[in-house]
Amino acid sequence: MSDVELISEKSFSDIDSEIISRFMEFQQALIDKDEDKLNEILTEKYELIHMSGKKQTKQEFIGEIMDGTLNYYKSEILDPTILWDDDERPTLIADVTLTAKVYGINGKWTLDTTVDFEKIDGKWYFSKWDN
Repeated sequence: MSDVELISEKSFSDIDSEIISRFMEFQQALIDKDEDKLNEILTEKYELIHMSGKKQTKQEFIGEIMDGTLNYYKSEILDPTILWDDDERPTLIADVTLTAKVYGINGKWTLDTTVDFEKIDGKWYFSKWDN
């Protein structure tokens, strides 16, 4: 059973569906605390910008997931849109509602999410998550 739900009545092209599926896979890896999957999906130059403005590198972000500082329980992705700069660098924009315990605070937050992807060796990877 997935803890990630896509809420949208839009129809997506095959390639846009690939991007959305990859984002959903990432969200599930957050919930599962799947360190291997997170390392696979995030580029080495990955940067997370929290809604507070705090910035984290890939290693810092994964470290806080694994040590229990960041705990994700459910994700709802509302009406994602994929914007294309070129064939290799799409951006996913969506409202994402996360049920989580973050820095000791339990809650449900809706994040105005922007995720930059890049294609490397035929697979989609995250390079930046700005929420």
